[in-house]
Amino acid sequence: MISLQDVHKAFGAKEILRGLDLDVAKGESCVIIGGSGSGKSVALKCVLGLITPDRGTIMVDGEDITKTGDRDAFLARFGMLFQGAALFDSLPVWQNVAFRLLRGSLKRPRAEAKEIAIEKLRRVGMGPDVADLFPAELSGGMQKRVGLARAIAADPEIIFFDEPTSGLDPIMAGVINELIREIVVEMGATAVTITHDMTSVRAIADKVAMLHRGKIRWHGPVADMDRADDPYLRQFITGSPNGPIETLR
Repeated sequence: MISLQDVHKAFGAKEILRGLDLDVAKGESCVIIGGSGSGKSVALKCVLGLITPDRGTIMVDGEDITKTGDRDAFLARFGMLFQGAALFDSLPVWQNVAFRLLRGSLKRPRAEAKEIAIEKLRRVGMGPDVADLFPAELSGGMQKRVGLARAIAADPEIIFFDEPTSGLDPIMAGVINELIREIVVEMGATAVTITHDMTSVRAIADKVAMLHRGKIRWHGPVADMDRADDPYLRQFITGSPNGPIETLR
């Protein structure tokens, strides 16, 4: 479904992606792990076309993204759960969830958009009474659920999750992980998640990709992760200060 081949991206003299190769199969849940600044977010932005790589090829469902004519239709295939939920403070919850359904190529009548939003809120465990509240009236965990409802509002084929459990307590993080896994399986969507949370990795991943200094250092089934002998992967999942990944001391 998603294929990145020899993707490079630099900002000035700073190289971020240095020949990134990664394939994500249709219906697969792939989790990308790696330290801050390793290129995880840049990779996702390249797939979405928000950043243009310096060289390399990115294919989505067999189509070269640089040759996509209708950008609106292309982006309509994606859903995104942003880090920190990234809700619009000035809009009530239902309008946040239905944001894409109220404008652009996915536009629906307002009443229908609200009905869909309430159904998606129900899917993430929230009642219709929440629909007319504002984000400031919700807890962090509830805001994350609203962000998840927004990500699935248009029934996308591909969903990106950027640090889905950041800032949450362990119990709420577990709830979000469970919801993500259930929804991805239920929808048959292709999912790519960025996270530092190894509990999330084990809960939602089919495949894991370890990114370091702009390259994939290890890629394989989550079941093989703990017994892999790659030194970059071992250091990251154990949290050891000693290993090939540079640390500031």
